[in-house]
Amino acid sequence: MSNAAGEQTCQICTENIGRTENGDLFVACDVCSFSVCRPCYEFERKDGDQSCPQCKTRYKRHKGSPAIPGDKDEDCFVFDDSSEFSFTENLHKEKISEQLLGWHLTRGKGKEIEHSDSDKEVPLLTSRQEVSGEFSAASPEGLSGEKRLPYSSYLNQSPSKRIVDPVRDNLGSTVLGNVAWKERVDGWKMKQESKPSPVRTQAASQRSVCDTDATSDAFIDEALLNDARQSLSRKVSIPSSRINPYRMVITLRLIILCLFLHYRVTNPVPNAFGLWLVSVICEIWFAISWILDQFPKWFPVNRETYLDRLSLRYDRAGEPSQLAAVDIFVSTVDPLKEPPLVTANTVLSIMAVDYPVDKVSCYVSDDGAAMLSFESLAETSEFAKKWVPFCKKYSIEPRAPEWYFALKVDYLKDKVHPSFVKDRRAMKREYERFKIRINALVSKAQKVPGEGWVMQDGTPWPGNNTRDHPGMIQVFLGQNGGLDAEGNELPRLVYVSREKRPGFQHHKKAGAMNALVRVSAVLTNGPFVLNLDCDHYINNSKALREAMCFLMDPDLGKQVCYVQFPQRFDGIDKNDRYANRNTVFFDINLRGLDGIQGPVYVGTGCVFNRTALYGYDPPVKPKHKKASLLSRLCGVSRKKDSRSKKVSGKKKSGKNTDSTVPVFNLGDIEEGVEGPGLDDDKTLLMSQMRLEQRFGQSDVFVASTLMENGGVPLYATPENLLKEAIHVISCGYEDTTEWGTEIGWIYGSVTEDILTGFKMHARGWRSIYCMPKLPAFKGSAPINLSDRLNQVLRWALGSIEILFSRHCPIWYGYGGRLKFLERFAYVNTTIYPITSIPLLMYCTLPAVCLFTNQFIIPEISNLASIWFLSLFLSIFATGLLEMRWSGVGIDEWWRNEQFWVIGGVSAHLFAVVQGLLKVLAGIDTNFTVTSKASDEDGDSAELYLIKWTTLLIPPTTLLIINLVGVVAGISYALNSGYQTWGPLFGKLFFAFWVIVHLYPFLKGLMGRQNRTPTVIVVWSVLLSSIFSLLWIRVDPFTSRFIGPDVKECGYNC
Repeated sequence: MSNAAGEQTCQICTENIGRTENGDLFVACDVCSFSVCRPCYEFERKDGDQSCPQCKTRYKRHKGSPAIPGDKDEDCFVFDDSSEFSFTENLHKEKISEQLLGWHLTRGKGKEIEHSDSDKEVPLLTSRQEVSGEFSAASPEGLSGEKRLPYSSYLNQSPSKRIVDPVRDNLGSTVLGNVAWKERVDGWKMKQESKPSPVRTQAASQRSVCDTDATSDAFIDEALLNDARQSLSRKVSIPSSRINPYRMVITLRLIILCLFLHYRVTNPVPNAFGLWLVSVICEIWFAISWILDQFPKWFPVNRETYLDRLSLRYDRAGEPSQLAAVDIFVSTVDPLKEPPLVTANTVLSIMAVDYPVDKVSCYVSDDGAAMLSFESLAETSEFAKKWVPFCKKYSIEPRAPEWYFALKVDYLKDKVHPSFVKDRRAMKREYERFKIRINALVSKAQKVPGEGWVMQDGTPWPGNNTRDHPGMIQVFLGQNGGLDAEGNELPRLVYVSREKRPGFQHHKKAGAMNALVRVSAVLTNGPFVLNLDCDHYINNSKALREAMCFLMDPDLGKQVCYVQFPQRFDGIDKNDRYANRNTVFFDINLRGLDGIQGPVYVGTGCVFNRTALYGYDPPVKPKHKKASLLSRLCGVSRKKDSRSKKVSGKKKSGKNTDSTVPVFNLGDIEEGVEGPGLDDDKTLLMSQMRLEQRFGQSDVFVASTLMENGGVPLYATPENLLKEAIHVISCGYEDTTEWGTEIGWIYGSVTEDILTGFKMHARGWRSIYCMPKLPAFKGSAPINLSDRLNQVLRWALGSIEILFSRHCPIWYGYGGRLKFLERFAYVNTTIYPITSIPLLMYCTLPAVCLFTNQFIIPEISNLASIWFLSLFLSIFATGLLEMRWSGVGIDEWWRNEQFWVIGGVSAHLFAVVQGLLKVLAGIDTNFTVTSKASDEDGDSAELYLIKWTTLLIPPTTLLIINLVGVVAGISYALNSGYQTWGPLFGKLFFAFWVIVHLYPFLKGLMGRQNRTPTVIVVWSVLLSSIFSLLWIRVDPFTSRFIGPDVKECGYNC
């Protein structure tokens, strides 16, 4: 790397390398000749790893350098130049973004943006007609006088300064990385300049090494640096004593399953051929479904995080925090079904999170444009000024007041602060008053005035018409006005309601999330994004730090698109009757996927890399070819020309036309706009046009997409930023762009979470599953049977929509970098509702067999008994070993099995029907938001509430016909003699298998005493009557003894 004068510059600090006493160019490393100046070389030897950042070879001591511990004569060096580094990629991105914004400010609009005072008063509401507000703490005004840190960079970064990327530069854990390297080198230089070092002989230098007092501090600092350089997380494999038997049983079960199916196919039942054929088809489908579900769990892993190393590297005491900024999204629609008090607790837990306040921004999306949500958020922002300092002063957990005060624990334990009891009681009184104010707003909102809602200043509420209103943004808390009761800053709190107009497609939750992505990019532009449902509060205040251990890890972070946390729930009944905790999925399936390419995105509790949301590809890791044994013995190393690599890479990228490649790459823009006949202005214009075609007509937002480390424009005023923010949430902003197809949350399914994660994995990203001991987030789940089935119906319908779309994982993304077993998991995620059809038929077969006195097996021979017994034993063994390595209890595993049948014959079946109607006939189904009301009637009172829905019909019918079939079969056996009891046992076992799996559903129908709905009774009587008449028609009480044919042989036969 050379400067304008042709002098070679340092790859670390971009200063001239300098020359030796002999006039030769200074070469720090004799092995790879990595360009490092003398001060950086001295710093690395004294305070660093004492080795070359590129080839990792220990530095030799040059003439004039002081001796350090470990210096010795080194006769041989290991030469390894197999890695090629790109030192200008980050610099080039920032240069492009700076030029784009500068072109926009000076040429694109024909005028310059003037600076204005950021302390102007903020009006109550910001909409398209009236725009004003305050700037976020990520602004230059908020950080004036401080050092600009790598994760708080802006568009005016000097293009001459090089930022070392620890991943692209392959520095790994041997150097401190791009966060602290430059600052520590500068500090070391200033220290060396401030005190002249005495001239010492080489012998004296060597004697000083033995001086313990002089070198003790250096050794301590070196130990801290070594700890800081280590990885921030660790992948822990399951012990072989637990995982190997599990894999052996899976293999054995697969063999037994193949032999069993072979026996079933080769042994038909002539007198019940229809029943046999249906049963065999169902069993083959169940086998395929089991394979798709089981094998992605072949490589389960656990992960550990090191929060102390994270703090040592990025958040040292007494220094400005270098942790990355995080924008947190909270989405809500209907405040009457999603109580404002629930949303307020979520927001309060975010405001009190254990993270630097200037790095946290909370955006609340009100997609229903309800004044109730706006006013309750205003009350929440006021209460946060008292709640946040209380949480941080006493380090309480959880930091959602509703759940903190509901804890049945000794709150005096380990609280030695003398004022804690007094402050806690005072805070509880304040929270009770806060609840009264929120509940008063809810009561007021029950009756809508005829003229619509009116704000405090007398103007009509812009969202009176929820389907036709302008975009609204209100900054409640920020750096210039968000101080708590003790005078400390609070995180930013922003209310957002996107514009809605008739005739536009708004794409429900996915559209709202994409609007938040754009608004946050314009106002704060944190490099990472956390999305939460309004009922999922932060239960572990260090949850963001847990995620940063992966996303900010120099070795791993650049490849990670998101960190997914498991969902945990409050308010569920003790027995978890309807498997609301979904423990098998979160503790087994997702841990298995984490060992492949990462867990699927489950819609909440997920920290995203903003770069991945923009459709970028992850950095490609160079594939190093292993040297042959002969070349290693001979010490021969291969050198490859970096230019040939770049050329070949460009050729390959030009031929790749698959839709899973990144929608935008900086290299593609360079190739498309640079040419001998283009000047700089035309180049920037063409670059901007290509970017706007993908990201939309907002120059500020487009420039923000190029800032890998986040930050906001330096020369944009708060007023102009808010105008841009209003613009990017307008209805027509996404028209003719790639939003929803390749960028942001993907449209086309009500389960946009699965589709969004799948697109990222198809591009080559990997995700991480983080399971801290204290659950990171907790939420509420519908414990009512009807609400639970409607929730499952929505998930299943989304999977069916993906199955019949172009994004179906069966045929999509084969040109990308999606791993084979990861594709297995996504295929299973989309086709599992189809299993409802064979499951419904299979659960009907026992009753049919009992009514018709036929069976799906010709006769229960010894061989058949062996196959059946082996199959059932392998099923139970798989479950037991799965519970052993995962820690899931047997009751949780059994509840999951039961609800798999209940949901399969009800919600999944209706999802298949509705999905086919939507695809074939275009009939769409509108879903209502799942109620998140709290349990106010006592202990799990909602559990016994029955809300009639058509989803209850299929399982009710199955229960009744199997119960009637059991009675019919036993009656027939009693009437026919002992010889019929043998075949009856197989049929009864089959029928009881169905009844036991549907038992929680039966208890749900019963409800509490005298609370069974009349419609349930009517259905039961009707179905019982129908099958009773069918039973009479079969006439089971008639003797079945078949004697000789009288016509052929007479009475004396």
